[in-house]
Amino acid sequence: MNLLHALILGLVEGITEFLPVSSTGHLTIAEKMLGLTVDDPGVTAFTAIIQVGAIIAVIVYFRRDIARLISAWVNGLLHRGVRRDADYRMAWYVILGSIPIGVVGFLGKGIIAGGLRNLWVVVVALIGWSIVMLVAERMATQRRAEPDITLKDALYIGVMQCVALIPGVSRSGATISAGLFRGLDRVAATRISFFLSIPALTAAGAYEALSAGSAISASVGWGATLLATLVSFVTAYVSIAWLLRLVAHHPITVFVGYRVALGVVLAVLLLTGVVTPT
Repeated sequence: MNLLHALILGLVEGITEFLPVSSTGHLTIAEKMLGLTVDDPGVTAFTAIIQVGAIIAVIVYFRRDIARLISAWVNGLLHRGVRRDADYRMAWYVILGSIPIGVVGFLGKGIIAGGLRNLWVVVVALIGWSIVMLVAERMATQRRAEPDITLKDALYIGVMQCVALIPGVSRSGATISAGLFRGLDRVAATRISFFLSIPALTAAGAYEALSAGSAISASVGWGATLLATLVSFVTAYVSIAWLLRLVAHHPITVFVGYRVALGVVLAVLLLTGVVTPT
């Protein structure tokens, strides 16, 4: 992979990671268009590792919230009286809500890195999950704000996050939709989506860096990987701020038209043989 390819893929990752359009789906499409083998172990590892740049952007953007949650969690472990604090409970919600995707991601790694890395899967997921997003907005009451989040909400959203392991679904699309189904307002659903992304994507990136280092060196290169990670950090930071402003005033269904159009165009390219599925 040359540095121009890395720059392009870093931009794609950073822009799409937190928008409900599927960063993995977009990366799979972009990698294929750049002539890369999307199910190559090195390319798969690269896709997971550069997400760490986007996660660092979340940590920097929400640094005060994260510091407050960590402080409350540690104090709550040491002092019983602090355990009534909303930040202490939220910290546990993020931890427990992250367990489902960790388990499913580990057990299903072979399928996720292999069979699901197929552009037909991306087509079906882009269009299919758009329907779920429409239903979520239609059913949303938005009567509950962030202080109203419960453990049941966090676990429900955490389980739905597992669906985003399918390229084309979108992790934010899955988690924000789940929050809307639970009656949360869009801002609360989006913020907990960001918080839940930190353990999930950090663990995935760290695991790939440690387990697939040789594959990265052989087919991608660490220079390209680090460049793409840096670019994804910068663009993701801007994307986070923009998305929070957007969901405060607009439904997530504003992305549905784009998702469906992209799925249709990709299907046409596959049917006409312009691109191949893997």
